[in-house]
Amino acid sequence: MKEGINQGLRTWIEIDKSAIRHNYEVFRGLISSDVKFCAVVKSNAYGCDFIQFSKKMTELGVDWFAVDSITEGMRLRKEGIDKPILILGYTLPEKIIEAINNDISISVSSFESLDVVTKISKNENKKAKVHIKVDTGMGRQGFLEGDMDKLINTLKSRKDDLEIEGLFTHFASAKDPTSSDGTSEQINEFLKWKKLFKNSGLNVIFHAAASSGALLYPESHFDMVRIGISMYGLWPSLEAKGYMQGKIELKPLLSWKAVVSEVKKLPKGSKIGYDFTEELKRDSTIAICPIGYWHGFSRKLSGIGSVLIKGKRAKVLGRVSMDIIAVDVTDISEVSSNEEVILIGRRGGEEIDAYEMANLDETSWYETVTRINPLIKRLYI
Repeated sequence: MKEGINQGLRTWIEIDKSAIRHNYEVFRGLISSDVKFCAVVKSNAYGCDFIQFSKKMTELGVDWFAVDSITEGMRLRKEGIDKPILILGYTLPEKIIEAINNDISISVSSFESLDVVTKISKNENKKAKVHIKVDTGMGRQGFLEGDMDKLINTLKSRKDDLEIEGLFTHFASAKDPTSSDGTSEQINEFLKWKKLFKNSGLNVIFHAAASSGALLYPESHFDMVRIGISMYGLWPSLEAKGYMQGKIELKPLLSWKAVVSEVKKLPKGSKIGYDFTEELKRDSTIAICPIGYWHGFSRKLSGIGSVLIKGKRAKVLGRVSMDIIAVDVTDISEVSSNEEVILIGRRGGEEIDAYEMANLDETSWYETVTRINPLIKRLYI
């Protein structure tokens, strides 16, 4: 362990600043110079601390930020982020005034929301900045094709009350380059909306591509791309990783570390953990680590997960507790208290990455990194 790197912490996250720059430059190289780069920093920047990450992206020259809620948007404003911010999620009526007064753009995906935003804009005598969300096949938020005429007429009638800033959609299956029909259909549907808006004199920012669209469908870049998971060095899918292999490299930002709090020897036959879920098959040396499912280390990793200690794998023994795990260090020499433990990351030739952890947990690596407890200190190094 580097002396003092953990700053007296039992568990911490390290974020590689050079990897941030690398991934940013990769995507800048994939999009045209006239296409805006929107960094998606929702969900605590996919586990990387959205305040520190947003400040770093501002330094690099990002054009926009996308957040999930007004709460996240306001926090960025209070931290001095003055770049354009788009709320991708639902904004409560009582919070719309905050968005208007702090120059934060709102997503609108229904006539009901459109009416509410218009009413509040009128009362405040300030134009809300609005991005219209259209449903081109995802089946979640968004106006449908049958709403086209009504929506255009409504927007035209409210041009004095609203600033229609953007039109956007989201792809359902762009992660798999071998199954492109659905995404192509969504792109074609969005092109209908784009043509309608332009013909109606609504010159807005058109955007559709997230990480997978930006990587695999250059025709979907339009005026802006919204880069989420891949800005953090993780692929949107293993299919996308295979397709882009050798073309670009993404560097993971996040490493998760902890310390050994105690080492003990237990004889063959000893029981480990709640409900005695594991019995030792040999005399063993056990290391205790002060992390558990409260921190985001899934209970499903009980008895099957691993950590790295001194560059070697140490299997999780027994059940993952709320704040403690036990690991087998019998085959790792001279492990002592305060030894560094790697939960996600690399040491030497061994690595435990988010993909592996997600696979054992039977979930997505999106979930793996975003559910790491936000109270854990993030160290940008």
